Amino acid sequence: MSEDPLTEEPVRYERSGAVATVTMNRPRYRNAQNSAMTYALDAAFERAVNDDEVSVIVLAGAGDHFSAGHDIGTPGRDVDVTFERKAVLWWDHVDKSGGDQRFARESEVYLGMCRRWREIPKPMIAMVQGACVAGGLMLAWVCDLIVAAEDAFFADPVVRMGIPGVEYFAHPWVLGPRAAKEVLFTGDRFSAQRAYEWGMVNRVVPREELESTVAALADRITRMPRFGLALAKKAVNQSEDQMGMRAGMDSVFGLHHLAHAHNAEVSPDSLAGMDARSMRGASGS
Repeated sequence: MSEDPLTEEPVRYERSGAVATVTMNRPRYRNAQNSAMTYALDAAFERAVNDDEVSVIVLAGAGDHFSAGHDIGTPGRDVDVTFERKAVLWWDHVDKSGGDQRFARESEVYLGMCRRWREIPKPMIAMVQGACVAGGLMLAWVCDLIVAAEDAFFADPVVRMGIPGVEYFAHPWVLGPRAAKEVLFTGDRFSAQRAYEWGMVNRVVPREELESTVAALADRITRMPRFGLALAKKAVNQSEDQMGMRAGMDSVFGLHHLAHAHNAEVSPDSLAGMDARSMRGASGS
């Protein structure tokens, strides 16, 4: 593995038959999502969408964990690096400051990209092991199906920063309102089994059966008509949006940035002085 986190390949792409597997590849940082990973994921998904031989996309994480969330402190965080913007038509964040900088970056790299990926016209399966925390939830939630290993755990602890949940605020729709409030109010982990009981996860399997279970499910889906799958996915997504999902996210994104601005005024920074280490300690992860 490269010793330079800025030269690592943040995402791997593999195709086996009609299934493309996109693997987040920062295992030493528990696959924390920096901007380089965001745009590498987007390029991989675009490749899979444009490949007529691909019917199903699997999103995986290298190593022991699916994703520990947004990168808020590794050497490769690259918050100030410019990438080609694709998700929203807004100005670049790099030479901006304050709320202007935060709103521009998070609109593109987090909320905008997640919405873009949710609309991918091919079925996506998240294959989750270990940690799936905060921004990791967003990456799993944009997928159509989630298969989790028994050792998987989930959490959105960002209320500990005074922020009302991650940017892609799908909590009430994927968890239900009361479970969403419990997850946010406590910041605690919840298990794969609990996620299954709440309807967030499709299947929970032993870790050693995770890859084979996902492979079998993906293979079953590849036998369905591609256009029919695309329309069925669009139908469900449109129904969620009719239930207020997109408008709800827009409204909460404003609250999210109010919290950032409040933190910047009353604490050391927009994250209330917290970093990856303190967040892990606070949530027990």
